[in-house]
Amino acid sequence: MEYDKLVRDRIPEIIEASGKKYVIEKCNSPHEINQRLIEKLLEEGNEFLESNEIEELADLLQIVHSLIENNDCELREIEKIRTKKEVARGGFRKGIILKRVA
Repeated sequence: MEYDKLVRDRIPEIIEASGKKYVIEKCNSPHEINQRLIEKLLEEGNEFLESNEIEELADLLQIVHSLIENNDCELREIEKIRTKKEVARGGFRKGIILKRVA
């Protein structure tokens, strides 16, 4: 199988333990890691859309945590911003779909 995607850190050792060979390369910069994480976010988001399984939500959350870490932020800081925006603009609980503004 051929791949060109970001995988979890322990995947090479899991592959090796299964008796298979693998070829990997590492991202060259934090920017490349961000790009690959965003690609992974889209991939896992689509998987969640298809399956609606909680496992996929966990994968999405892991990617968000990795993006926060890779961008030298702290979850506490991001959560503070998220809360401030929710207070000011609301969340997404009501499922409001904006169609037009006149």
